[in-house]
Amino acid sequence: MRAVEWVEDHLRLLDQTKIPQKVQFLEIKTVDQLIDAIVSLAVRGAPALGATGAYGIVTAIDQGKKENWSESELEKQIARIRDARPTAVNLAWGADKAKEELKNGRDAVLALAHKIAKEDEAANKATGKLGADWLMNKISRRPLRLLTHCNTGMLATTAWGTAFGVIRELHERGIVENVYADETRPLLQGSRLTAWELVQNKIPHLVLADGAAASTILRGDVDAALIGADRIAANGDTANKIGSLGVALACQAAGIPFMVVAPQSTVDLTTHSGEEIEIELRDESEILNFNGVRVAPLESRGYNPAFDVTPAKYISAIVTELGVIDVSKGETPATRKQGK
Repeated sequence: MRAVEWVEDHLRLLDQTKIPQKVQFLEIKTVDQLIDAIVSLAVRGAPALGATGAYGIVTAIDQGKKENWSESELEKQIARIRDARPTAVNLAWGADKAKEELKNGRDAVLALAHKIAKEDEAANKATGKLGADWLMNKISRRPLRLLTHCNTGMLATTAWGTAFGVIRELHERGIVENVYADETRPLLQGSRLTAWELVQNKIPHLVLADGAAASTILRGDVDAALIGADRIAANGDTANKIGSLGVALACQAAGIPFMVVAPQSTVDLTTHSGEEIEIELRDESEILNFNGVRVAPLESRGYNPAFDVTPAKYISAIVTELGVIDVSKGETPATRKQGK
């Protein structure tokens, strides 16, 4: 099962809004369908969005051919895909990479999209091993008690997972005692998606309210926390699902590792610091309603940032397929890129 896959003549997405109640796929054949899937979070997660962005260009090409789009109309629709979620750099990255192949024809664009998906899977498995090795060297306690926020598994990637991939690797080595999965308000990617993946992989776990994470960490019940990333700035500042910063602050206070795991494509060296990262504001209804029922007074308004930015000073390590950036020792993505 894959979250993002090209099947015959179209893109197939695992509809993550339906999990864990049921497994259902979306057959994507138009740009409107694709953008709706991205905005509704039927497909989500930085690496998955990278592949989706690339496959989306093929979807636009195919629709344009059927509907006789002009070159300018195709450009407009590609821009809509690219900019559907502003914080997640991988979506724009995947779309831009695929757009570069337009001059070589539709088949070249599709081949590039397949290449992105295949490389992401390989990168995930590499980061899983690197991250697991780093944690085992840093933490003497066995077995490990881990905490993760949002969802970073197969559902957020083309296969395996980023931060969840490290957890899977540690579990396969037989040294995971328990995983705390933050529920991840307001859309519950932790309790719906991460818990579902933990069940599929038979990894012992507990789902906890986001507000319980800090006290659980400070009580000494967690050995390390792991998250993914939607954009990593050159100085190491990291944008991820709202609530990540609170976990990082708790880890800093408790003196335990806080690890960021992401593919190299999530590192944006043109963004110098977290202050430059645009934070997506989602509809207030996600905060004011639950399961379609209003839970706040009608007079109340909602504030719903989808992401927060964790400053590099609160991050222990950033792991990509290229290696571990030991942020706690002053390394940054920029200095690593320069080979310093």
